[in-house]
Amino acid sequence: QVQLVESGGGLVQAGGSLRLSCAASGRTFSNYPMGWFRQAPGKEREFVAAISWSGVHTYYADSVKGRFTISRDNAKNTVYLQMNSLKPEDTAVYYCARRGQAYSDPSYYTSGYDYWGQGTQVTVSS
Repeated sequence: QVQLVESGGGLVQAGGSLRLSCAASGRTFSNYPMGWFRQAPGKEREFVAAISWSGVHTYYADSVKGRFTISRDNAKNTVYLQMNSLKPEDTAVYYCARRGQAYSDPSYYTSGYDYWGQGTQVTVSS
């Protein structure tokens, strides 16, 4: 059983920064791509960023490109999301997720991930 635990959310003013962390249990973390998604009230969960199992390749939603950076530390079983220049429209619950297939390409879709964290709230005030 894999467990993902997010942390680092909070309240920040527009233009500020936050760094989210997602700690994973299990010995095979480094074999799987990881992703970050978010869900705002009344909206569907949407893709934010993903990273390949090696950490070499990263992918971003257009809405966060140039402002957010995804990274991973396989020695610590942790994936990060550095969020800069935050906007009120970034307000959402942020979830990390593990890709369902080892050594695969990351996915932009929730159906491509089999384990999810409980989420961490990010609120950006204007």
